[in-house]
Amino acid sequence: MSIPLASAGPPQPSLILASASPRRLELLRQVGLVPAAVDPADLDETPLKGELPHLYARRIAAAKAAAVALRHPGAVVLAADTVVAVGRRILPKAEDEATARRCLALLSGRRHRVLGAVAAIGPDGRPHQRLVTTQVSVKRLAEAEIARYLAGGEWRGKAGGYAIQGAAAAFIPWINGSYPNVVGLPLAETLALLAGLGIRP
Repeated sequence: MSIPLASAGPPQPSLILASASPRRLELLRQVGLVPAAVDPADLDETPLKGELPHLYARRIAAAKAAAVALRHPGAVVLAADTVVAVGRRILPKAEDEATARRCLALLSGRRHRVLGAVAAIGPDGRPHQRLVTTQVSVKRLAEAEIARYLAGGEWRGKAGGYAIQGAAAAFIPWINGSYPNVVGLPLAETLALLAGLGIRP
């Protein structure tokens, strides 16, 4: 007597990562998710006048997902934005050494927030979003420590002028919340969001 095999179910939709960040791609791979394609959005990411950090993060992540979804109908498009905030102030992505130095001087000896906005658009075109906040404490930095860190170049393109997964880990005695959120993508929340859209490792 033959026993019918259980149906494997419908195939998963394709996952498109709307980000140029190698850190986000590596984090997804770490948990067994390999996007079918990486297609970054090219947007103006200038904050609006008076825009609060959490609203800015949500707006940019949603805009990235929407822009890329137009190029991939029927797929699940995942986008994210990471914002380093001190109070109501949004710290920039450091593109030059002077900016990185200003960010590190501001963060020195105080706590700040890392806001990770994750946006996904499902095959039906409907948007979904999560916002994750991690509290991070930076020890008081001596000028010599800042100078050594700047010389290493890790700060380039990083929100707030530092990368927690690199040499700047020595500056951070305490965090409260998701560590991968500070790296660039809150994994637990992202996996839950994608699972609801039919994407699983």
